[in-house]
Amino acid sequence: MKVLLRSKITCSECGHQKEEEMPTNACQFFYYCESCGMLLRPKAGDCCVFCSYGSVPCPPVQQGSCAC
Repeated sequence: MKVLLRSKITCSECGHQKEEEMPTNACQFFYYCESCGMLLRPKAGDCCVFCSYGSVPCPPVQQGSCAC
């Protein structure tokens, strides 16, 4: 299975979307929206902001090896 490294993250506050490259060896816990300045954090049960707000889950989750 090919691991996707780019995900479109959507701000839950203002709806702004931006495609970002995800880290391959860690989960990203914080993301600042460049439009409204909102600090996004993972939703309960998710390991990172890409799993909560992205169009594609983070690489560790895609590989089934998330240890977050």
